Amino acid sequence: MGRWLGRFLDNDSLFGQVMTRCGIIIGANFCFLLFSIPIVTIGPSLAALYRVMFRTLRSDGVINPFREFWTGFRQNARQGIAFWLLTMAFVLLCIVDIRFCAGMGGVFTWFRYAIYVLGFAGLVLTVHIFPVMAAFDDTLPHLARNAVFFAAKNPLRMMILIFVNVFPLLVTYLDAKMQPLYVFLWAVCGFGGIAMLCSSMLLKDFSRYLPAPEDPETPQTGEQSDSASPAAQKKTLNEMNKLGM
Repeated sequence: MGRWLGRFLDNDSLFGQVMTRCGIIIGANFCFLLFSIPIVTIGPSLAALYRVMFRTLRSDGVINPFREFWTGFRQNARQGIAFWLLTMAFVLLCIVDIRFCAGMGGVFTWFRYAIYVLGFAGLVLTVHIFPVMAAFDDTLPHLARNAVFFAAKNPLRMMILIFVNVFPLLVTYLDAKMQPLYVFLWAVCGFGGIAMLCSSMLLKDFSRYLPAPEDPETPQTGEQSDSASPAAQKKTLNEMNKLGM
């Protein structure tokens, strides 16, 4: 009985692996909430959250989520804040334009549909750029181009990612009766769980451009990174050209 229980609770067992993943998701989720308190830091916090999930998936869960989160936050702080500020400004501008067009009436009503299209394009970019930022070391314009590339490469996955990111937030906002439960789930594991699910869908494509995963038994010197190499980035550009981008 004791031997069976020991195997069941072992880190290499299915139960141990699931519990390890859950612990990483909860820990990373806590870090995300803590580092997002200033609001303007939500961008780099999202990139750091995805870094933790990618590292977990590529190293069989043998990571320190708090250390990985801090590394990802520090590496993406400048670009993450810049993109998040641009995103908030874009959302505010779209809201003002929609209200203006609705108030003017007449032909201006049709301009709302153009704003909706722009808003959807912005949503696609936002959903993809933070995972890309976590995996690829590049300038913000190039990261945005890579995000568009991965979105256009698999339209079905793009729609699934948008649904996974938007639907839970929409349900939380609309279902007032169950909001306390939803808030609890968001606080415990909601953001981390969504990031893990999205990372699982994106990793297959990303892995083609990333270096081989590190061996957890190998001693590490200096700061390690999963960012794509220049050769891998060149490979990405070549595939973009094939898609006409």
